Parts: sequence; C-alpha cells; structure tokens
Amino acid sequence: MVYDLLIRNANVLDGSGAAHFRADVAIQGERICAIGDMPYATAANIIDAQERYLAPGFIDVHTHDDTNVIRTPEMLPKLTQGVTTVVVGNCGISASPVTLADDVPDPMNLLGKLDDFRYSSFSAYANAVDAAAPSINVAALVGHTSLRSQVMDSFARPATAEEITQMEMLLSQALDEGALGLSSGLAYRNAIHAPTTEMAPLVAAVGKSGGVYTTHLRDEFAGLLDAMDEAFATARNGQVPLVISHLKCAGAGNWGGAGKALSKLEAAAQHQHAHCDCYPYTAGSSTLDLGQVTDEIEITITWSTPHPEQARRPLKEIAAEWGYHC
Repeated sequence: MVYDLLIRNANVLDGSGAAHFRADVAIQGERICAIGDMPYATAANIIDAQERYLAPGFIDVHTHDDTNVIRTPEMLPKLTQGVTTVVVGNCGISASPVTLADDVPDPMNLLGKLDDFRYSSFSAYANAVDAAAPSINVAALVGHTSLRSQVMDSFARPATAEEITQMEMLLSQALDEGALGLSSGLAYRNAIHAPTTEMAPLVAAVGKSGGVYTTHLRDEFAGLLDAMDEAFATARNGQVPLVISHLKCAGAGNWGGAGKALSKLEAAAQHQHAHCDCYPYTAGSSTLDLGQVTDEIEITITWSTPHPEQARRPLKEIAAEWGYHC
C-alpha cells in the first residue's frame, strides 16, 4: 500500500501519558492508519522526523479567536505552537448569535469591531467559519453577555423574565445548530448584575442539550471560594458539566489560596462533573474594568481605540501625564 504521508523516525507521544517511543506514522487521507516500525512502507510524501517529537494536535480550550479564525484563517500563532483545535466563545462573549447597531459593549470588544458582529444566528457564524476554511478546528460556545446584548437595553440590572425567555430561545437555537454550550463572564461589569436566577434557566437549557457550561467566576479575588460554590450549584442544578475558566487566586491578598481552591474543586468533582482550565503564568489580560484591576501590580495598556499612542505603556505613567493619581 502506498500511503499519502509517512513520517519516519519520530519520537511519538500518543497522549496517554506514557513515555515516548520510536515509531513511523502512516497517514491516509485525514486518518492515522498505522503506527510502528514500517521499514518497507512507502508514501507519496515521506518526512524524516530525525527523532523529533510527534504528538497529537493540542486543543486550546480557552481562546477568544471567534473572529480571528475568519479574519486570519491561516492561524499561524496557534499552528506554530502545535494547536490544531480552538474553543471560542469564552468568558461570556461570542461572535454569535449577535448583530449590533452601535458600539461594541465591553468586553465583547475583545473580539473585534462593529463589523465583526454580523452573525444573527450560530449557523450563520458556522457557515462563515466554513467559508473561511481555517487551518485549525473550531468549537464554539455561546456567550451569556452576547445574549444579553441582543435582548436588553441596559446591562446594569438583572434580566426580566421575558428577556430571560428570549435569551433561552436564542441559546436553544444555537445549541440545535451546533454550539458546544454556554459561557459566562460574571465578573465583568456588563454581566455582574445577572443573578443566579438569570443563569439557572440558561444553564438548564444547556443541560437538556447535552452541552457544557464554562464560567469566568463572579469573583476571583477575596470572594473566590463563594463564587466557586455558586458555579457548582448552578451547574449541578442544571445537570450540566462545569468548567471554571482560568481558575486563579487574583489579588495579592488572595495569593497562596490555590490549595483551598483546588481542594474545593476536587471535592465538588466527587459529586458532579467539575473541571477547570488555567494558564501557567502570573500575568493577566482584560479590558480596563475597575472591577477587574487593582494597583497591586503594574498594568500595561496593550491597545486603545481612542488613544492608540498609549499602547505598550504603563497605566500609571499615562495617569500621571493626564493629571490623575492612582
């Protein structure tokens, strides 16, 4: 048999956690069809790995690449790190089902400008991704804040019963059209006024569809453990698997609390599907939301639409120049 691709002399990491092993890997079409010592195998394309490591593609479970996969479908920043699948729509913000007539609400502006929000249904977004043909796979969540943006005239209050029903309808349609589940960003100013009673029916709709609920917790600072309990209860009552997004102990007064947070997560996981993702560095990235930043560590402005000249500068320096005192 002549394979499409044969990778020889690779140190294979198969994802099981076992040590690497030397092998050849044969690929036909989109499938790995043989792994082992194949000295007599041939292929249309042969790559000598020269004992480099070969692993399955990595899944980046927490990204905000919703519109990047359409604007820059080559997705080289991910491919060059070995990422072959991204999960988008995290922290309550997603590109669909959303259309906007005015300014992009915070933190949805992390995903793009007004023109990037033109997908009134999840299927429209999925079709746009298919048309762009990105070089990586895309799995998408629906953002709670994005749903709020479609049915509410103000974010600074809980949704009414009618608005919750409208959000549930939009969410259920998206789930039927292939969305992975629901995300929330309850710490952000445009979602912080959403009580558990607003989240419960939305999470329950996800549970009925067999989806997943991910959440940027309501409080990652002193109230972290209480916020974790809220997330566990919401997911448990909705009968849905929970993923806590970028679990962290934010704020200097909360440093050293990881042991308690992990113990609480492990205890919850004994009774329900409870998981987390995290990143292995101490920096954070967010919009300039006073509820999300403190003066305990230096804040650097990476971009600004009204003041692009201030990019890559410390916030304290900008404040001093403008006559403000932090």
